[in-house]
Amino acid sequence: METTSKIKIKGRLKTYFMMTIYMGLLLLVLDGAILYFISFNAGLILGVFVLLYFGIMIYLYVYNRRVLTTELVSFATGYGQIQKNLLYELEIPHALLDDTGKIIWMNAAFQTMTHLDRNYRKAISTVFAPLSAEKLPQGAEDVQMDLEYEEGSYKCKMKRIPLQDLAKDSEMIDATDYEGSLVALYLFDETALKLALDEVDNESLAPGLIYLDNYDEALESIEEVRRSLLTALIDRKVNRYVASYDGIAKKTEKDKYFIVVPKRSCKAMQEARFDLLEDVKTVNIGNEMAVTISVGIGTDGLSYAQNYEFARNAIDLALGRGGDQAVVKTPEKTTYFGGKSQQVEKNTRVKARVKAHALREIIAAADDVIVMGHRLGDVDSFGAAVGIYRIAKTLDRKAHIVLNEITTSMEPLVDLFRNNAEYGEDFIINSSQAIDIANANTVLIIVDVNKPSITECPELLHICKSIVVFDHHRQGTEVIENATLSYVEPYASSTCEMVSEMLQYIGDNIKVHPEEADSMYSGIMVDTNNFMSKTGVRTFEAAAFLRRNGADVTRVRKLFREDAVEYKAKADAVSQAEIYRGCYAISVLNNEEGVKSPTVLNAQAANDLLAIKGIKASFMLVEYHGQIYVSARSIDEVNVQVIMERMGGGGHMSIAGCQMENVSVNEAIVEIKKTIDAMTEEGEL
Repeated sequence: METTSKIKIKGRLKTYFMMTIYMGLLLLVLDGAILYFISFNAGLILGVFVLLYFGIMIYLYVYNRRVLTTELVSFATGYGQIQKNLLYELEIPHALLDDTGKIIWMNAAFQTMTHLDRNYRKAISTVFAPLSAEKLPQGAEDVQMDLEYEEGSYKCKMKRIPLQDLAKDSEMIDATDYEGSLVALYLFDETALKLALDEVDNESLAPGLIYLDNYDEALESIEEVRRSLLTALIDRKVNRYVASYDGIAKKTEKDKYFIVVPKRSCKAMQEARFDLLEDVKTVNIGNEMAVTISVGIGTDGLSYAQNYEFARNAIDLALGRGGDQAVVKTPEKTTYFGGKSQQVEKNTRVKARVKAHALREIIAAADDVIVMGHRLGDVDSFGAAVGIYRIAKTLDRKAHIVLNEITTSMEPLVDLFRNNAEYGEDFIINSSQAIDIANANTVLIIVDVNKPSITECPELLHICKSIVVFDHHRQGTEVIENATLSYVEPYASSTCEMVSEMLQYIGDNIKVHPEEADSMYSGIMVDTNNFMSKTGVRTFEAAAFLRRNGADVTRVRKLFREDAVEYKAKADAVSQAEIYRGCYAISVLNNEEGVKSPTVLNAQAANDLLAIKGIKASFMLVEYHGQIYVSARSIDEVNVQVIMERMGGGGHMSIAGCQMENVSVNEAIVEIKKTIDAMTEEGEL
């Protein structure tokens, strides 16, 4: 009774209780102000009646107030209990949390779903890890997010309920000084909907393209009467492979197929790592050269047209990386499979002649030419730039080579052109000078790199309208877009080889100077490790052309004699190499005082490690300018390019590298080992 007596009544209920008192007061005023003046006796009688009325009303008010408030509390309690039961038995999982995210109440559906006891009072993040305290609603706005729990998918909705608002809205109870709030959490099961959407998405169609990389070369290696059989066997393998994944394949040209597969089949192909790549190589009816294919598939686009565009980009990437691989492109990422075999050198030089004529027209239409390679340029990039310079001068155009930092490997070559009146002071310029010279009618020629972020001066890409790319590295996801002319051939030994071939088709009056021939010959020699790696018939033909134009083998050899300090540093790095997994050599080059170009020396040491018996791949690391430079090399058994791509770099199958930031040398070594372990487990190595 004491508890109910302290409850104050307000609002309409209070007015209803006080109405009889107000009426008694009205009669009292009427009696005293009017009736006493009309008739004293009548006024006296009414006055006694009013007093008696007041006594009875006050007694009833006091008595009934206690009874009525008790009944109101009982009713409210019962009403609240009904509401609580309804919420408790609600089929939607529901819970109440405090400000910190701790569970203070949950209904039966929530208990059933989470398998928790109703007295569980720990943080909601212990049940749903993503629901940390920071994810709870902070203001009036509701919070929605998707959750995965066990095998179900749920839409989570959370609403903040201030406790002050609960008291403020009550018309019967005057409660003040309430602070704090609750969070109401609801979970809506969307498992069936998500499964249905996933099923529809998995059945959507993904277009793709399949190209035979070396169709003509393979046919030429067998007698004519058996060529149709080879084609038929390849057709059957391609059609059977696509049909096994519920897709269709249509041959559009003699060496090209258009395929359509369900998206779920595309996922299955990726899980099987596109085994068609290896299966096609088994076709052998006497052909000396194994047939290889490239596959490009596009998926997850907004439309089928966009998916087809993705497929075209994917097949271009596959071919630009040397073929014998599959590329799957989505809006978010590009995934590569295969690419384990060496690229096959093309016997014909028709492509080089076509590119040379196109380059001639582009340069002839420009005012001047700017040539640049990659950052921390090497002998191949400088030699190729010199070759392009000679082409531009032959066509009567002024040309400049962008070079910011001259490494020790390039210094002997650069010295050939310094203080040479034939070339002038603006033969070699830095980035700021190049930006001042460049305009809309300047042609920018990029050599020995196809990744815009590591070019000598990336700003030039936005200034020059006409851009030409010559490179022999495999293309990655990051490419130079909107190039007027792009000639990327991964089978070439070096960019100098490619430029030497084009020089022969520029015109009859071209005259290569001896120092220029030395520079290009040096580029071929260094990139082939003295003609021991990636050399083909065309490599020796290019070297022979340069030799005829004044390249001196003895002079070139003298240019590349090493300094004693650098030779010792390289020897120390080789001697301290760690052999990981019995076939991977990993070592660190100490960037000591006196070593002028540690990155170049690092690459040379990586080559030397391959001379150790049983080594399949080598990894050399050096710290330079706050970064860790990694040079990776192999002979033929390991594709170091895919290893370096995993670590953010790239290159060739046998020559690759990457740059790592914000890590120590030891951390970089650990990362290399982790990558090798992961790729070995996945079957990539």
